[in-house]
Amino acid sequence: MARNRRKQSKIGFHEGLEQIREDAAGIDVGSEELWVDVGRKKDSEPVRRFETFTADLNAMADWLVAKGIKTVAMESTGVYWIPACQILEGRGIEVFLVNAAHAKNVSGRKTDMVDCQWLRTLHSYGLLPASFRPAAEIGVLRAYLRHRQMLIEYAAGHIQHMQKALAQMNLQLAHVVSDITGVTALRIIRAILNGERDREKLAELRDPRTQASPETIAKSLEGNYRVEHLFALRQSVGLLDYYQTQIQDCDREISAQLKTMESRVDPVEHPIKKARSRKKKTRNQPAYDCREQAYRISGVDLTQIDGISESAALTLIAEIGVDMSRWETEKHFASWLTLCPNNKVSGGKILQRSTRKSESRAKDTLRLCGQSLLGSSSALGAYCRRMCGRLGQPKGITAAAHKLALLVYRLLKFGRAYVDIGQEQYEQKFKDRALKQLARRAKGFGFQLVPSPQEVP
Repeated sequence: MARNRRKQSKIGFHEGLEQIREDAAGIDVGSEELWVDVGRKKDSEPVRRFETFTADLNAMADWLVAKGIKTVAMESTGVYWIPACQILEGRGIEVFLVNAAHAKNVSGRKTDMVDCQWLRTLHSYGLLPASFRPAAEIGVLRAYLRHRQMLIEYAAGHIQHMQKALAQMNLQLAHVVSDITGVTALRIIRAILNGERDREKLAELRDPRTQASPETIAKSLEGNYRVEHLFALRQSVGLLDYYQTQIQDCDREISAQLKTMESRVDPVEHPIKKARSRKKKTRNQPAYDCREQAYRISGVDLTQIDGISESAALTLIAEIGVDMSRWETEKHFASWLTLCPNNKVSGGKILQRSTRKSESRAKDTLRLCGQSLLGSSSALGAYCRRMCGRLGQPKGITAAAHKLALLVYRLLKFGRAYVDIGQEQYEQKFKDRALKQLARRAKGFGFQLVPSPQEVP
């Protein structure tokens, strides 16, 4: 092939500094080929190209082992890095999965050959930190939960298609019921697909808990039942049912995986505490008891923290694991989640304070949990509302997510239970801190705070 005859680049990198890892290699990963560099001290032809077939990946691993390579750095390119990583780790080679943003600045013409050389050079000097990768069993759970979330998103798209088909027929059912996928709405929609057109008979299918009257529902079902729109509605309902079945199958696989995972606490000897509140079951709630499973795996009950639901607790465990030794302090953990300000300073002035952008699912989960605190009567709810009033709702929710991240770290790291002090006590403590701060500022200006006398009625 023409690419096999490509001449090696003469671009070299400075080798004068002392290398930390002399047995390091760099791999540039692509969908069709991999470029590997082991350094000129290991081979007279240090850069080689391999295809992505399994036989070629095994040949690459054999070559690296023969050259005495013990550690490899590669960028997390899509999902193409996974097969190579698994084969290399199976041969006992340590794999550093690095962020592409940390190694993107390379001088000269950018090619795959130069990239692998640049990765090896940076890795040999210890300049590339490894990305976080959870334990093997946590990684399996994370893959299942991410796949389940994808199924939910696909199902949500077909719900929108159902609403579109109803709107095109001018059936205003979505305006008189709270949920188009609820008991009442699905009964009526399935009856329409079966050929029923009598509005009064369709309205009789309403659930007794529905607030809309039968007359209102009957009035909303007067429209133009066109064939093409009924066809689109029938396919959307069928696809919604199909994805609901797939979600149930995924729940069974997740439940089986959870049973195989190591326990940190025995729920029989140390039973889980009573839930803070009993909420109604939602459509996408898992069929298994994810709260008890999350408690058994982690050893703590994350749902005792206000705002963190049962499914959110299991999602956080799947994304960050249960071993908090990966992060030295809670501040490192918050920085990894990109939930803390990223101060950019130049000339003694802060140019930017906004948080860094990331695709962290754990961060998104914590921000959703923080948003649910807006209506909470807990101390965290009071903190979230205060921060939203001072910074605006988007930044206030991020601040609440930051506090939730610190609490999650402390629970998983030290195993301490979370106790809510309540909204009133939190507001009183905030008032006392504000008064002490005002007293210090007044004393600095030579004044003294004096409480105003209480008005006598």
